This record gives sequence, structure tokens and C-alpha cells, in this order.
Amino acid sequence: MNESLKIRIVSGKAIAMGPGKADLLDAIDACGSISSVAKQMKMSYRRAWELVDVMNKCFNQPLVISSPGGHHGGGAHLSDFGHTILKSYRDLVVKSSIAAQVELDQILSQIKTSERATFNYLHLMFKRL
Repeated sequence: MNESLKIRIVSGKAIAMGPGKADLLDAIDACGSISSVAKQMKMSYRRAWELVDVMNKCFNQPLVISSPGGHHGGGAHLSDFGHTILKSYRDLVVKSSIAAQVELDQILSQIKTSERATFNYLHLMFKRL
């Protein structure tokens, strides 16, 4: 059972960042290809591209820079800004989990054993000012 806090950062109706998108960014950083990452994560290329596009549109700067394929091949990589946002998100998750551990344990101890499941997401909302 995965007893952890999962954080999604929402901008309007879009999820700007969450655990799946952070994993996608990590994979793009390691692999350098949205297509390869999509296969690795068992999703369509279109779905992976849409997730990247949503992230890029939610932030002031793109998190992922991509170049089209073709004779010389394409590729994708995290921008410096993308690395910063990914690190900040990962740090946020760790710090939030540590800060919420007592309350999390209290809630978990009251969930019926047969009903235990992972948590709903804690939504952190932000708006452009």
C-alpha cells in the first residue's frame, strides 16, 4: 500500500504539476525523447506530448524544449527553468510529507483495513496575479 501524500498544483482547470508529470519530466531528462519516454511509460506519444504542452503553457517559461524529428532526429530536454521547477516540486513533496506525517498517520490509522487506499490529492492552487 502506498501511504503517501500526493500533491498536484492546479492552474485554472489544468494540472500544472503532479506526481505523474514530475515522473514524465524525470524520464525526458534521462532519455531525451518524448517518443521514447511515452513508450517507456506505456502511453501514447500524443498523450505524453499533451502533458508536456499543458506544463509548458501553465508556466511563465517552457519546462521542456523539443525539436522536431526528421533526418537528423529530434529530441527533447528540460530547460534550466524545467530543472528548477522539477526540483522545487520534488522538494515540496518531501517537505510536505514530513510536515504532515503525524496527521497522515492519524488519518490512516482510522481507515478500515479492507477500505485502505491511497489518498486523494492535496490540491495546491495558484493563480496568476
